[in-house]
Order: sequence, then structure tokens, then C-alpha cells
Amino acid sequence: MDIAGLQAFVSVSENASFSAAADALHLTQPAVSKRIASLEAELNNRLFDRLGRKIQLTEAGRALLPRAQNIINEVQDSQRAISNLSSSVTGQLHIGTSHHIGLHRLPPVLRNYNQSFPDVELDMQFLDSELACKAVLHGELELGIVTLPPDNTDPLTLIPLWNDPLHIVTSKDHPLTTETNIQLQSLADHPAILPARGTFTREVIEEMLQPADIKLQVRLSTNYLETIRMMVEIGLGWSVLPETMIHSELCSIEVKGVNLSRQLGIVHHSDRTLSNAAQAMCDLLIQMADRAQTTK
Repeated sequence: MDIAGLQAFVSVSENASFSAAADALHLTQPAVSKRIASLEAELNNRLFDRLGRKIQLTEAGRALLPRAQNIINEVQDSQRAISNLSSSVTGQLHIGTSHHIGLHRLPPVLRNYNQSFPDVELDMQFLDSELACKAVLHGELELGIVTLPPDNTDPLTLIPLWNDPLHIVTSKDHPLTTETNIQLQSLADHPAILPARGTFTREVIEEMLQPADIKLQVRLSTNYLETIRMMVEIGLGWSVLPETMIHSELCSIEVKGVNLSRQLGIVHHSDRTLSNAAQAMCDLLIQMADRAQTTK
């Protein structure tokens, strides 16, 4: 089995499409089909069932997929380890980050990095933090710069960079703005607009509510904090937003006993060697985050 054939197999599996896999690998569709056919002939097993325009893994394909992913990851890790011996900071660096961090935290870091390491080709994907962590886990990204998971049981290394305070916010004319000594239970009396279930920020909010066993009126859930802010501004409900997103059109509401925050930082796979480009990015992020903290 050659690596090119395994890469084609994994890409077709992940994209559920020969044409999408060809685009991802910068190959023609016939070239991808030829690699899959060669791999199937070598294994003497069909790896995909073709059902019209749809494809799905056969039993043999399902058995091969995790092993193929491990082989590719090991080869890439070996290439990085050998490349690092030169000490040059070059090549591609695949990073995933959230829209919020990309807008509010990364611009000065990326400008500095690009000036310091012009030979690195940055491939930056904007993803939900949860998806970025999974991509790092599966070897699809080398680094995630994301909201860190509250509980980490995966083989991921988490490097906190920024403490991100969260505030309960409403529009300026929301009924909660006229109340004093607001209790947690009061939030249940008003519609909420929250980050989607399964997101790390939603987990922080649910952890806040769990001891009091409070059931909220969730009017809308979305992964996009900018959308949440807009809907709070026009009075559709209260929400929880990072301090960096609060402006004059929003009111921050003090709720007794509530002090929320989340951690933003770096995620990389604990068992894989970082490329020189990735290590340089980590070092710069840590340096600039520390500098920002000391100047506060």
C-alpha cells in the first residue's frame, strides 16, 4: 500500500465524494479513482459501494479507515521531525480558529508572524472550536486557536492564552435592566438566545445553571456570537457574550453569585511532533499574550 493511495482513500471517505476528494488533493477525479482502484486490487476487497451518485464505505473500508488515518499521521509526524532538524521555519502550517478569535485576538499575531516568518504558507480555516479540536485530534490541522474545552479527555495539549470574561447581556430597554438584586432564577422568566448545544461556551452556561436546576426559555441557538449580539441588541432576549463584544447598545447585567469566564488558547495533539512553523506560532502567541497581560 502506498501513501498516495491511502491519502486518496481517506479523502474520499471524509468527503463522501470522489470529486470533492480530487479538489481537496488537487488531483483530477480519474487520478483519484485510479488510486482507489489500485488500493482495492491490492487488498482484494471493495472499499466503497457506489450507489448512484452516493458512495459509502464497505465493511472492509470501515476497517481500513482508522488504520489508514493512523499511518498517514505517523508519516506526516516523521516528515515534520526530520524537517525540524534543519531549524528553518518554512512550509505549510494548517491552523483552525473560531471567527470570534480570528476577529478579536489574532490580527496582530498574524501580522507579526507573517513579518517574522515570510516563508511559511498559512492555511487558516475558520471553524467552531469543537470542530477545530476534532480536526487536530484526527491530524487534519496542526494547531487550533480556540475556546478551550472545559474537560479534556483526548490526547490534546491545551495551552491557555487569554482568560475571556463572559457577561450576561440584554438590550438597553430589556425588563431586566430595571431590576435590582437579580437572582439566577430571574433569567428563566425571560427568553434567552444562547450558543448552540455542544459548544464549549454553552457548556460553561449550563454549568452555571446546573446547581439551581433552572430551565431556560431558549428562543434561539446559534454558533455565531455576532448573530447573538445583533439579536440581543434588537430585544429578542438576553444572552451571554464575551466582554470584548459588549458596546454601548448592550447592557451588562449583574446576577448574584454569577461570575463567568472561558479560556482561549492553543490546542495541539500531544503525541505528534510540532513543525518548526507551528512551534514558532505557539511561541509568538504565548509571548504576545503574556505581553498584553503585563501591560493591563
